[in-house]
Formats: sequence, structure tokens, C-alpha cells
Amino acid sequence: MIPTAKSDAATGTLRGGPRRRRVRTGGGSGAPLPLLVPALIGLAFLIVPLIALLVRAPWRSMPEQLTSAEVWQALRLSLICATAATAVSLVIGVPLAWLLARVEFRGRGLVRALVTLPLVLPPVVGGVALLTSLGRNGIVGQWLDSWFGITLPFTTAGVVVAEAFVAMPFLVISVEGTLRAADPRYEEAATTLGASRFTAFRRVTLPLIAPGIAAGAVLAWARALGEFGATITFAGNFPGRTQTMPLAVYLALQSDPEAAIALSLVLLAVSVAVLAGLRDRWMTAG
Repeated sequence: MIPTAKSDAATGTLRGGPRRRRVRTGGGSGAPLPLLVPALIGLAFLIVPLIALLVRAPWRSMPEQLTSAEVWQALRLSLICATAATAVSLVIGVPLAWLLARVEFRGRGLVRALVTLPLVLPPVVGGVALLTSLGRNGIVGQWLDSWFGITLPFTTAGVVVAEAFVAMPFLVISVEGTLRAADPRYEEAATTLGASRFTAFRRVTLPLIAPGIAAGAVLAWARALGEFGATITFAGNFPGRTQTMPLAVYLALQSDPEAAIALSLVLLAVSVAVLAGLRDRWMTAG
């Protein structure tokens, strides 16, 4: 007896139900033209400026441009300030992310919105907000100046504060998302075994969310390295003290465009390195 399709279906039903047909999506029919053309235009819109930067780069004079004392001074200051801003973001941002992810309290949605506000706030507005709060006549800065003699505006510490202000939300969002994805039962099991909440966080939670913290720290560091608006508003543009790489690019563009392109290529290389470091999180699928 030759089995038929009906007998196969019946046999499948007796063995646990009808067989499921595997449906393939996104077949090889090609993209429709009304979607393909705008997609290619969008791709060109994002890629062509970067290609133009590479094409117009002064490759012959690049070593001379990048070995000048001013460039290395700005690069060194940028690396130091971005690293310090990331450290500040880690110290106060990780507990803030834990609070938003693990603690239920009234107004948590509003607090989360305020934390993410610097992401959409114009950087210059952020610099003005820092001046009105931490300046010598600011609502907090006047007490820092009179009580402790601490002045933040137009100092290297002011650069760190400005960069941390705009970069920390990237860390908080990344760590909060990782905390929400982590199973809280591990922490609960640790507390039932006698560990305090802080010990459970330090010995159980931190190892679980370490990849999210690392990714958030890299994003925060890259954002701090490229910060311009809040830095120039709150800390100024003083060579050797507050002039970071983005500020040096802006200053060089007015007098020496080739130097500005060379400095821009350095920041572009750093951005590409950051994306390469996050490829397992952002650049792979499935």
C-alpha cells in the first residue's frame, strides 16, 4: 500500500498533532522599488559624508598634523577627561540604574524621563543648565565656592562634569535594560541565604550584568570623548586646560581646514573602534 498525503496527515495527528509547516519569511523575491530607492538614499546620506572626509584628508601632511604639540595636548586631555567622566558615571550611574530597575516607588516614570532628558536636550542648553546650577553664582555652585573653595566652570574638572552630564544617561539606560533582563530570583535566593541586599548586589547581580555595564561604559566614554556643546559652554576653550579634541576641531576649522579634517579622522577612528568593540551587541543578529 502506497502512503498518501491523507494517511501521512492522519499518522501525524495520531503522533501528536498535525505537522507544522515551516514558513520562510523574507524570501528571495527582492525588495520593492518604492522601499529600495529611499533606503539607498538614506544609506548614501549617512555614508557619503564619511567617505568625503576620507577623500579630502591631507594624507601627505597627516603625520605632521597629528604630531603637533597642540593636537597631542588636546588628545591627552580628551582621553583623561572622558575616562574620568566614565568613572563618575559608573560610580553614580550603576546604582541609579539599579534603583530604576529593581525598586518600585511613586514617580519612577518621571525619574526615568529626567534621567534620559540629557539625551535629547541640546548640549548648549545642558551647558547653560550646568552654569546656573554649578557656576559661582549657581544654586549649588555658590555654596561649593564659599564653603569648600571649589570652582568648576572653566576648569578641567568642569570638562569632566559636563561630559559626565551628557554621557551618563547612556550608561544608565544600558545597565537598566540589562538588570530588567536578568532574573531577580538569584538575588532573592542570596538574601534568603543570609546575604544583605548590598552583598547580593555585589556578589550576584554585578557579575550577571557585567556585559551590560561594559557596553554602557564604552558608550558613555565615546559620548564623553565627542562632547562639544556643554563643554564649551560650561568649561570654555582654553588650550591645555579645557580644550578637548572636538573643541580643537572647531578652532582649527576656522584657520586650518586640513588640520580640522585630520583631527576629525582621529575621532572617526575612535568611533569605529567603539563600534567594533560593541559588534557582538549591536552588529550581529539572531
